[in-house]
Amino acid sequence: MARKITIFDTTLRDGEQSPGANMDTTAKIQLGRQLARLNVDVIEAGFPISSPEDFDAVSRIAQEVKGPAIAGLARALPKDVERCWEAVKLSDKPRIHTFIGTSKVHVERRFKKTEAEVLQMAVDAVTLACSLCEDVEFSAEDAMRTRLEYLRDVVEATIAAGAKTINVPDTVGYATPWQIHDTIKYLFENVPNINDATISVHCHDDLGMSVANSLMSVRAGAGQVECTVNGLGERAGNASLEEIVMAIRTRADEFDAYTEIETTEIMNTSRMVSMLTGFVVQPNKAIVGANAFAHEAGIHQHGMIQDRHTYEIMLPEDVGLSDSVFTLGPRSGKHGLKKRLEDLGYEVPDDEMGEIYERFVAVADKKRQVFDADLHVIMRQATRVEASEIYHLEELKTETATGQDPTAEVTLTRNGETITKSASGNGPVNSIYQAISAATGVDVELYDYTIRSVTRGTDALGEVTVRVKSGDGETTGKAASVDVLEASALAYLNAINSLLLTARAHQAQGDEPEIDRHPL
Repeated sequence: MARKITIFDTTLRDGEQSPGANMDTTAKIQLGRQLARLNVDVIEAGFPISSPEDFDAVSRIAQEVKGPAIAGLARALPKDVERCWEAVKLSDKPRIHTFIGTSKVHVERRFKKTEAEVLQMAVDAVTLACSLCEDVEFSAEDAMRTRLEYLRDVVEATIAAGAKTINVPDTVGYATPWQIHDTIKYLFENVPNINDATISVHCHDDLGMSVANSLMSVRAGAGQVECTVNGLGERAGNASLEEIVMAIRTRADEFDAYTEIETTEIMNTSRMVSMLTGFVVQPNKAIVGANAFAHEAGIHQHGMIQDRHTYEIMLPEDVGLSDSVFTLGPRSGKHGLKKRLEDLGYEVPDDEMGEIYERFVAVADKKRQVFDADLHVIMRQATRVEASEIYHLEELKTETATGQDPTAEVTLTRNGETITKSASGNGPVNSIYQAISAATGVDVELYDYTIRSVTRGTDALGEVTVRVKSGDGETTGKAASVDVLEASALAYLNAINSLLLTARAHQAQGDEPEIDRHPL
């Protein structure tokens, strides 16, 4: 009989830890609702003790997102576990996820403790968590570099302490598929109480094997897979939710397993994650990339004409791939727009539709057709809280001519004050950025600039993504416009605003606790 595989989505926690992939609380709630539409089993909403913002986001998601279990992460420390419980307790299905490193390098060098001491910390954390919450998960961080006999003892002891889920993470992406298969199999054969808990895996992609490792773990008996949409995550990322889900569905003959993911929501979710984080999906990305269902070679096209199964093992519609067009006309008023946005996963209160509709009309006036991808961009722009802007772009002027240095003039507003600055540079974008830096007084290092077409056609929105650094701060800015110079200016200004808002929040809160932001 086929087994159900629990899908534990950590896009909002591990995925959001990708450098520059910052999402504010509003964006996290929006994505949490979409993950519920996707029908994931568990949403790991954040790391509550890491910052007041993270605590607030987890707490609001726990209260507002219905369907999946809502988990928070906690180190194996009493203050972490208690803080996590405070954040998730109002969920209909709360989960405390506590962890501690178990490999030699963690035990001896990071904690400077003995294996017995770390084991006791793990048991104590699980015991405390179980006194607060019925659903407790324990992770043996860096499990795949942990001595097998010790890993066995940790798993047995934490199950005995009450953990219902035991996660075996490949924290640094070091494992091979056969190694992780043998490790999971070893635990099933050597942990007496193994059937009292669900065995989970959480694989990173440092060597490009996270999905393969996750699937081999399922073959070995794992009942939960931890993953992220688009494979988002720090360093090389995490195992990709969409690849794992569609592999299990497409090759059910190999896995004798299934998930309850609503696969037709995969594409909507992927696009929303990309829009909210500013991380562009590579065109040849499996399942959700722009080329995933494209066939250019003549022999492939001929085969597709004869029978689409010759070169397609999945149907585009299975993952919700849509080339839907939403055009402005007599029948496409606010109600029609709201319905289409709901289809794409956006819940929009009636009192917010006015601004969104205005943005839609502005885009429709400039484009012949408005695609779903355009609507994702409109929603990203509309859900950005204007009050959180420090600087707002009022006007942009540029001048270029062959043989002359381009110049730019920007007019910004801040607290009702108007600031106008001009600058020249070695290109129009460079001159714009020089002018913005002069107007804001913020000098940042631009280390990535990407521009792409949101949809097809010469009138397509140009989407610009920038990644900037300032001291220890790092963030992503993203914007879209039919005018790519305007998009470039807005993306850069968004990044500067993000850095300034983060610095302001830290000053208001004082020093944050020293938290390892890169667990599991």
